[in-house]
Amino acid sequence: MIQVSESASKKIVDMMKDDGFDSAKDYVRVGVKSGGCSGLSYDLTFDKTIGENDKIFEDNNIKIAVEKKSFLYLAGTILEFSGGLNGKGFVFNNPNASRTCGCGESFSL
Repeated sequence: MIQVSESASKKIVDMMKDDGFDSAKDYVRVGVKSGGCSGLSYDLTFDKTIGENDKIFEDNNIKIAVEKKSFLYLAGTILEFSGGLNGKGFVFNNPNASRTCGCGESFSL
């Protein structure tokens, strides 16, 4: 499962609305792709459809779609949002990552 913190949920709802998505029926697509300074990077987008290879979760009123391949890397992850002057934006607290880069946008296993 992938969890969404309350602060991330609020930010996602606002961003989805701004981009023409409806958080009540559309999805946040969370994925992993090759790249970044640690080897793998996170990918976060909005989507109106799900695929046959997607796992679907819901937490804090946010519907999450994750392709099965990416889920292997993301199981147990908590998506948080850090705002303020020193905030980073969305932060992935991934228990599977053995190493992360300083910016928190990439990781390795």
